[in-house]
Amino acid sequence: MEHDVWPLVLDLAGVFFFAVSGSLMAAQKNFDIVGSLFLGSLTGLGGGVIRDLVLGRFPNAFAEPVYLAPPVAAAVVVFFLLPAVVKLRRTLLLFDAAGLALFCTTGTITALTLGANPISGALLGTTTAIGGGLLRDTVANVRPQLFDRHDIYAVPALLGAGMVAFLWQLGAYTPASGGAVAVVVFALRVLSLRFRWRVPFAAVVAHREGRTTPPAD
Repeated sequence: MEHDVWPLVLDLAGVFFFAVSGSLMAAQKNFDIVGSLFLGSLTGLGGGVIRDLVLGRFPNAFAEPVYLAPPVAAAVVVFFLLPAVVKLRRTLLLFDAAGLALFCTTGTITALTLGANPISGALLGTTTAIGGGLLRDTVANVRPQLFDRHDIYAVPALLGAGMVAFLWQLGAYTPASGGAVAVVVFALRVLSLRFRWRVPFAAVVAHREGRTTPPAD
């Protein structure tokens, strides 16, 4: 029974954390409560819907009504507690990091359980983790964190999903080990924000007077 309940609990927690980040973004953009609920739902459920469609199954977010509860709760929490949130952007990033950490683990396990191989499972787990945030930023008309050259948004999720797939392949995955991976991913994400870690550019470029110049032929 424990193995049946914990994946759902972690999945719903991930939906809630991501939905809060979506509702905070809506507040940042001065959306109304309906817009907050919509953006929170899109952020919390979007990555899982993409994963399920790739896997060829009816999205779990629509098959199980319980998945609609976290976005509603997130919109209510942000509506009543927003005046107490002093640093809105920092809070948004923390909730986003928590959602990223949980979804890279639960998304990977879902894919593996449905028959994906370890590499595909890790990629779908990463998609679950970054998909909602990508949709949120696109709809809110801000530059997606995924494409921010000063951010490593997808890297912690990819590492976490890879660790889960590796543990699964060894037969060593348990809810406790999955939780430990989520903690590592969350810590890595927070540290990357604190120290502004970034990955190399897509090509060798030279910076002069604030402009980017392509390499000579």
